[in-house]
Amino acid sequence: MKIFKTILNTIPRPLLIKASYWVRPVISWYLKGDTYTDPIDGKSFRKLLPYGYGKQRENALSPSTLSLERHRLMWLFLRDETSFFTSKEKLKVLHIAPEQCFLDLFRSQKNLDYMTSDLESPIADVKADICDLPFKNNEFDVVFCNHVLEHIPDDTKAMQELYRVLKPGGFGIFQIPQDLSKEKTFEDNSITNRKKRAEIFGQYDHVRVYGKDYFDKLRAIGFKVDEVDYTKKIAPEKLERFCLMKGEILPVCYK
Repeated sequence: MKIFKTILNTIPRPLLIKASYWVRPVISWYLKGDTYTDPIDGKSFRKLLPYGYGKQRENALSPSTLSLERHRLMWLFLRDETSFFTSKEKLKVLHIAPEQCFLDLFRSQKNLDYMTSDLESPIADVKADICDLPFKNNEFDVVFCNHVLEHIPDDTKAMQELYRVLKPGGFGIFQIPQDLSKEKTFEDNSITNRKKRAEIFGQYDHVRVYGKDYFDKLRAIGFKVDEVDYTKKIAPEKLERFCLMKGEILPVCYK
């Protein structure tokens, strides 16, 4: 298992995505059980896969959808607290750096006009820089941008672009890795050693560790931000069964 953990976190992302299409069914079959359930597809397993850089989290990665804790939390929120899946009016959706666990699900929704964008992802529809999006002002009803901003040197410009393309009355979810014990976001470009950056920022390619002030930074751009701890509305036994992180905050942003 230790060898598998190392391999999983060192495979290049495009290759991992391609390999996952034929590897997933095998792993899902092997781990089939009734201890944990991925709420996105309803499949159950005796255990989930470990995931993470450095110290890995047990039971984090679903072998069927490749969802992590944050994906499953966001899916439950969208399903139970919004009209994202049930809206009678067609919603125009922009998904920055689309997560594989959502891609087919969102594309299959007849009430969604779903577009994906990323600078490098092989599964994105439009290749684009988040700091210079090729979309009109006020174009999208919903925008998702999860675990992206921590990679972007000019995150203010990126947030401004997300605000620009979102329609008035629309909403976005912009998840980031966040240390809620920190009042202020920390970044230091003078740290160039990859190992040291991984120790401090969580990954070598992260440029900052967001603190509690992340929400206020979004508000300064113009968003109305709800700091949603949706885990408080989920029964403890379901938190455990769905392998969610208690206390994780969803930044739900409105224009």
